[in-house]
Amino acid sequence: MSHDVEPPSARTQSYLDEIVAIACKYPESHEDHPWGDTVVKVKGKVFVFAGASAEGYGISVKLPQSGAAVLEEPWAEPTGYGLGKSGWVSIWFEPDTEPPLDRVRAWLDESYRAVAPKRLVKSLG
Repeated sequence: MSHDVEPPSARTQSYLDEIVAIACKYPESHEDHPWGDTVVKVKGKVFVFAGASAEGYGISVKLPQSGAAVLEEPWAEPTGYGLGKSGWVSIWFEPDTEPPLDRVRAWLDESYRAVAPKRLVKSLG
């Protein structure tokens, strides 16, 4: 998610913004911009990395249960910087492609539950 690439189309950015907004609805979650990138954190810990460019958009999420199955998809790969070894998966969508929101919600939920403190996970029911 480099900073010297062309910006995404308005539609691509709106899809990414929608994903970030869904993630921010989790208890005690908030959007942050360390290193100039977009992340969503819970209690100071990142559970979603998000980014977009003219080439598309994507998220990286921690998927300890479903990660192996998601990695079989052609648009998914282990997250770089060694995070893939810890269950992080990067998912990439083509520009202007509507995300599969049911699946995205499931990935966000799994990532939140993997990262959030137990008391917050318990509050989800």
